[in-house]
Amino acid sequence: MKTNKMENVLVVGATGTTGNKVVHHLKTSQDFEPIAMVRNEEQEKSFKEHNIRTVYGDLEDDVSQTVKEANHVIFAAGSGGKKVEAVDQDGAIKMIKASEGANIKKFVMLSSMGADNPEQSEKLQDYLKAKHNADVFLKDSKLNYTIVRPGTLNNESGQGRIAISKSFSKHGEITRDDVAQTLVQALRDNTTDKTTFEILQGDTPIEEAFRTI
Repeated sequence: MKTNKMENVLVVGATGTTGNKVVHHLKTSQDFEPIAMVRNEEQEKSFKEHNIRTVYGDLEDDVSQTVKEANHVIFAAGSGGKKVEAVDQDGAIKMIKASEGANIKKFVMLSSMGADNPEQSEKLQDYLKAKHNADVFLKDSKLNYTIVRPGTLNNESGQGRIAISKSFSKHGEITRDDVAQTLVQALRDNTTDKTTFEILQGDTPIEEAFRTI
């Protein structure tokens, strides 16, 4: 049963695969109520069917109104490599600015392993550079934040277990579901305040893994 002290979480990228999982994890939690950011009525339908609140917003336009009823923001949006500067970088920066103006309590950013050194990747350099710039802007903001950098995402079933490190010396994969669970847990756990960490598939329960950061 939901409590009366639930806080609203704006999920940016709610229509994407990982963002959608974030929305449903929030919906089944005891602490949070999701607000899914959508661009149009068609996207809104599936959320309404599950009694999930929505707000209209487009990362390529003004997003200041999207955070009005939110206490927290989870940014899980991605352009899929098509508009990395407009969405992954500038869109994220717009949301950070809007969140500052709305006194958002915590901003959880879905980033990527490699965002610290974009130049080391030939294929993903533009994407990682955009994520890097957004991450830096968030760190320099006045917001409380957590930046989560997963390895390569896959669509296998989540296990609720991860490996976590400030920086891994290896590459690897992780399920989108475990990433979504990690993003939600970051809202609950103040040990992740103003921290950046990487996650991969692992054997440690997510909540327990957070204590090792």
